[in-house]
Amino acid sequence: MAVRKKATATLPTLMRAMRKRSPNHMPSNQPLPSLRRTFSLYDQINLIDNVPEDQLRFQQVTDTCFKVNGVHYEGSLLCVGNLLMSWHPKKLSEITSESLSIFQTVRPVPEILLLGCGRYIQPVNPELRAFIRSTGMKLEAVDSRNAASTYNILNEECRIVAAALLPYGVES
Repeated sequence: MAVRKKATATLPTLMRAMRKRSPNHMPSNQPLPSLRRTFSLYDQINLIDNVPEDQLRFQQVTDTCFKVNGVHYEGSLLCVGNLLMSWHPKKLSEITSESLSIFQTVRPVPEILLLGCGRYIQPVNPELRAFIRSTGMKLEAVDSRNAASTYNILNEECRIVAAALLPYGVES
């Protein structure tokens, strides 16, 4: 909440400072100031406060690793509720019913499996789709950044959710 108040208080000051810089003082060959800087204050605002410490929260996704609750994890991850496991598939073609067999025994069954396909959304093998459906879960295949972000939102809503995430740098 303090960050939100600070951002709200800083924005008018920033706007006044930008207005004071008249076009006469700027060289004609210099680009205009980017509005992106003005709105970047909102990047620091956490819209959902008071996340419990024992709840998983993805904080960063890079080409090779994920930052979860302040810890960097290399490679693929499998998340079920608030449990986090290293996972062996390195690309989408390596994801099989065997690599997801944990979902045949996990109870309660997650309502949705977020499949992070890497950098780009990719079509999921029909046999794999059928296996996931047979466990009682819905499947959402998206890029890994959006999968991690969606996981955070659903987990914060206390919904039973699972994620199978390939590193963002994976392209095929």
